[in-house]
Amino acid sequence: MVIEIKVPTVGESISEVTIAKWLKKDGDYVQQDEVLCEMESEKATFELNAEKAGTLKISAAEGATLKIGEVACTIDTAAEAPAQEAAAPAAAAAPVAAAPEAAPVAAPAPAAPAVNKGTIEMKVPTVGESISEVTLVKWTKKDGDYVERDEVVCELESEKATFELNAEEAGVLIIVAKEGDTLNIGDIACKIDTSAARPAGTAPAAAPAAKQAPAAPQPQQAPVTSIPNDIKTSPVAAAVIADKQVDATSIKGSGAHGKIMKDDVYAALQNPGVAIGQEMFTRQERREKMSNLRKTVSRRLVEAKNTTAMLTTFNEVDMTNIMALRAKYKEVFKKQHEVNLGFMSFFTKACCFALQEFPTVNAYIDGEELVYHDFCDISIAVSAPKGLVVPVIRNAESLDMAGIEKKVVELATKARDNKLTLPEMTGGTFTITNGGVFGSLMSTPIINIPQSAILGMHKIQERPMAVNGQVVIRQMMYLALSYDHRIIDGRESVSFLVRVKEMLENPEQLLFGKDPLKALLKL
Repeated sequence: MVIEIKVPTVGESISEVTIAKWLKKDGDYVQQDEVLCEMESEKATFELNAEKAGTLKISAAEGATLKIGEVACTIDTAAEAPAQEAAAPAAAAAPVAAAPEAAPVAAPAPAAPAVNKGTIEMKVPTVGESISEVTLVKWTKKDGDYVERDEVVCELESEKATFELNAEEAGVLIIVAKEGDTLNIGDIACKIDTSAARPAGTAPAAAPAAKQAPAAPQPQQAPVTSIPNDIKTSPVAAAVIADKQVDATSIKGSGAHGKIMKDDVYAALQNPGVAIGQEMFTRQERREKMSNLRKTVSRRLVEAKNTTAMLTTFNEVDMTNIMALRAKYKEVFKKQHEVNLGFMSFFTKACCFALQEFPTVNAYIDGEELVYHDFCDISIAVSAPKGLVVPVIRNAESLDMAGIEKKVVELATKARDNKLTLPEMTGGTFTITNGGVFGSLMSTPIINIPQSAILGMHKIQERPMAVNGQVVIRQMMYLALSYDHRIIDGRESVSFLVRVKEMLENPEQLLFGKDPLKALLKL
């Protein structure tokens, strides 16, 4: 029985995912609940597991975009586990006797008749949304070769990914398209004559292959063993590296997250001795598929610009007192709470007080209604490896400084490890973003819809300021509040920002609450 493994529902409003990586190969025998591949949605990364044990048939290549409910792969549950798994105990008990017995047992296998379906057509499969054509890069089998079912016959390349075409049945290969040809989705790449008998000369070769299954994939696995684990390569690039004996450490990949593509390897072959991407200058261009996360961020930012009456007001805050307070209490704070005293807790706490004083800034428009919140769910913009994510600190108004810092560390760590869950990124009534960590002196942040406002932090910089008639050097930061003018008036936006500024310039009440002396005695 062949069962279909479909893309599961992974969260509200998510309609498609991308296959990031297959952890099993086409034709592998997999166990129930074994992880088959990693999938990436616009908000999180998750794994797809085998529903039953059986032989895996991959339907979508790495990099392919699938809708919820589409088939990612199938599993033939009627297939038996590989012979070497059943024979492993006997081989361990009598290694000498197992060798001569294996040949006569496996020998009859080639004589078994193949499935006769006549001549079948191998067509270019659908490999992703918006992809209408592919290029035939390389035939891995020759015209007239006898191929086994699921054996790789050629490599195809689209504008977004490289993938392999596998034989649907065993038989004699009839090549239709040539290397370098451009084929449309659905075009015939080759044919397979399933009525052809297996050549007699292949029978002896088939027996050892059945006996020594682990050795069969070696031609494909060789590139992996010769490439350091921390270097990522495309399948074609790995094959070329192994074939041409190129030092992978000397190549700087042009793919996503430094992944080495085949063009990077060819460039290294054309420029021996040169560290590609480091000392060589070119005018080459490359195209890279947008991740679901990047597409979602792009869509939401444009939507925010087009659907809100966005305006930004600025102010500046003297951070000198916060800097001094952190320097004075950071050690005792860390000793007591086991977390560093950062800037985000000061800003989060100040915003919570100000949001409760100016509730319109914490509200949003829903149709013809205004939705107010008696709580402060603060979204924190975090730059993760795969793009910008905005996890939420729930009921931040109920947390003390230490609680906020612990939550910030927890969410930031999950973001870096791509472990954030959908609930942790859903909702939020107000957003804080810190462009200052990248050196930004001033910016106009874009509202995180459906919210109505976002606070932008920036770089702390020493500037001469007039204080009590004297020019002194102070640690200053520009603040920017972008807001939806449809719901927030100018008076409220400016008053909100001034209130945040006042609390930050008098940070003791944020750190110690209403009774600073009592809190200090506890420390």
